[in-house]
Amino acid sequence: MREPVELRRQRILAAVQARGSARVRDLAAELEVSVVTVRRDVEELTREGKLRRGHGVVRSTLPAQELPGGEVAAGDRVAVVVPERHSYLTETLHGARTVLEEAGLRIALHIAPQVPGAERPLVERALADGARGLLLAPRWTSRAAEEADYGWLAALDVPTVLMERRPRRGSALHALDSVCSDHWYGAHLAVEHLTGLGHRRIVFATRDDSPTARTLRAAFAEIAEAHPLVESWAWALSASEAGAEGAYSAEETAELPVLMRKAGGTALVLHGDVDALMIVQRLAADGVRVPQDCSVVAYDDVVAGLGTPPLTAVSPPKTEVGKVAARLLLDRLAQAPGAGRAVRRVELLPRLTVRGSTRPAGTATATAGRAEGADGDAVASGLE
Repeated sequence: MREPVELRRQRILAAVQARGSARVRDLAAELEVSVVTVRRDVEELTREGKLRRGHGVVRSTLPAQELPGGEVAAGDRVAVVVPERHSYLTETLHGARTVLEEAGLRIALHIAPQVPGAERPLVERALADGARGLLLAPRWTSRAAEEADYGWLAALDVPTVLMERRPRRGSALHALDSVCSDHWYGAHLAVEHLTGLGHRRIVFATRDDSPTARTLRAAFAEIAEAHPLVESWAWALSASEAGAEGAYSAEETAELPVLMRKAGGTALVLHGDVDALMIVQRLAADGVRVPQDCSVVAYDDVVAGLGTPPLTAVSPPKTEVGKVAARLLLDRLAQAPGAGRAVRRVELLPRLTVRGSTRPAGTATATAGRAEGADGDAVASGLE
């Protein structure tokens, strides 16, 4: 699946801003695109005043606190480790960088490739290079991968803050500073918006290959099951490659147009943005119009507003997560050795941005006409 241009440019901008400068060839290798593609993106970002171009090098236009010779003094660096190809964390990274540079610290950014256990050698290298503290967002595609990291992360002897990660309760990492979006509340916003528009049959399609994805799946199930206005609901993977836990039922891996017809669904909640945009395209190819026949809410709001139509979306406070995590880390770094301070687990609330992909139910013909009930009677698909 080809990455949207705007999303790729956001990743380029975040990478350059985090480092101060970067080589075009290095950016192309990290993004797995051609050098020519990166050059074109850099030219556009330069025209927008967001980057400065040199001979084979790209520089940030943000003020940088660099020491003579471009070297970072020992003790003035913190390491940030985030997953490769994780656009969601771009804004989080930018928020952390702003706070840390204002405090006179520089970020050493490490990108973890898509293989199990990739974070540990990066953290060890960062500590060997003199990093005073760590901001971490491990990939953790499965619960087993997550728990495999608990031991060595708990043994780190530098201040560490997790971003958008909630270790299992009672685990070795439970008592580690962390900052997360309250994804349960984000799921609540999506369901309340749709039920407020009169939708009673909702399909949820999420990823299942990250802590956020697993939290969202559980939240949607809990909220929909207990909601007095939700008559029926179903869950499925948002993309065939989006599941890591398995095994999944046939319904949970079904094509969404098929599942929508079977469930008589009139609304979809989709995680994340790129999968949501692709699904809207699939619905259109199947003759299902958004929002006339089906309301859609995306979860992440990185590029949801660029769709046709622009997608109503739940937006976790990505930038603020980075800022708060950086402030927690600064507090720990300023703390005297041996001084006690309560561990903090901070949750920030997402918000909902209403755009053109949702409308009141019952204002158009049904998505799938009528769906057969268990007793053979037709069940109305109350639509938008």
